[in-house]
Amino acid sequence: MNSFISRVTDSFNLILSMSLADVVDVLIVAVAVYAVAGFIRKTNSVRFAQGILLLLVALWLSSIAQLTVTTFLLRQVFEIGVLAVVILFQPEIRRALERVGSYRFFSLFGRSVGGQAVDRAIMQTVNACQDMSKSRTGALIVFERANHLNETMVSGTPVDAIVTSELLKNIFFNKSPLHDGAVIIRDGRLAAAGCVLPLSESANLSKDLGMRHRAGIGMSERSDAVVVIVSEETGAISVAQDGLLKRHLSADTFESLLRQELLPQEKPERSGLLDRLARRKGNANEK
Repeated sequence: MNSFISRVTDSFNLILSMSLADVVDVLIVAVAVYAVAGFIRKTNSVRFAQGILLLLVALWLSSIAQLTVTTFLLRQVFEIGVLAVVILFQPEIRRALERVGSYRFFSLFGRSVGGQAVDRAIMQTVNACQDMSKSRTGALIVFERANHLNETMVSGTPVDAIVTSELLKNIFFNKSPLHDGAVIIRDGRLAAAGCVLPLSESANLSKDLGMRHRAGIGMSERSDAVVVIVSEETGAISVAQDGLLKRHLSADTFESLLRQELLPQEKPERSGLLDRLARRKGNANEK
């Protein structure tokens, strides 16, 4: 019992002795571990991670048991394994670095884009996609968020217009010269059309997905964009985000998903003590 109390006391004293640098250090490590765990989950490499964990446990046990040769061999295998990880997951690592490199770090200090333009773009997109779904018109619409899509926009035609349902339907009309490419919406405005998107390299995609869906998923893998896909074969509306595809969405679910991902969440109003007292006084007067 005394030993347990002593350990608790030592742990408590250690926490109290932590400086600001120690707290920042712990937070950085926690974020790194969380990112690695998310990477393992998204790339379906759980078995690979289990193999690395077993290798580390074996290295630790051999070190405790003072097995010199075994420890040396395991260390060599581990060093080679790090190089193997870089080679095996080169596409995923490249996509992650592309997302970091295109992130608008300084947008946090700039003015925030008003939600009215984005809200209008969402409404017009939903209306257009409903009509194109009924007419079996294929469409590929990309909503840019924090990651810049300048390189993708260069592959298309600059537009810079207000998003309207009629404009979207005209662009994706099967005889339009821009109907095969993707539309990119930036800050609630139609920035470019006819853009070429990168295809997904994932081997886990369903075989019934066409090039339009693979391009939408590929764009969502390389950026934080929200990609809307209307199938030309079935008319189904889908949304790709973070490499995941949500298919056969109803109109209400589709609109709710876009609003949740693209519009800033409204924070509840904070009222001070004087405001609460004033409201109570007003309610008392009404009674």
